[in-house]
Amino acid sequence: MVVLRREIGDVLRDARQRQGRTLREVSSAARVSLGYLSEVERGQKEASSELLASICEALDMPMSLILREVSDRIAVAEGFQIPDTIPADLMAGFLARGGDRSAQRRDVERVDLAPVG
Repeated sequence: MVVLRREIGDVLRDARQRQGRTLREVSSAARVSLGYLSEVERGQKEASSELLASICEALDMPMSLILREVSDRIAVAEGFQIPDTIPADLMAGFLARGGDRSAQRRDVERVDLAPVG
């Protein structure tokens, strides 16, 4: 069974370790006790949305990116394939409405993924 708090903890720990940072550094930046952050990373405690936001800020990572990785991990655990392209049914609908692939590629290249707000 997939446990959400464990997946969140694994993703947070992986992000911290990729940055080469210690629990102490991140806990200080997030203003959370080292012990509590350790429990969150090990999936023993559930992080509130406020705490998760603080940890993400301390890691200088958008919460949406953390939650996306958690979602992808859960999907894999549930046996779903995560598409890395546009699903065939959406592409078929696009083409049926008169779209062409070259126009679609140009439109995708113009997308700006700047933070909202």
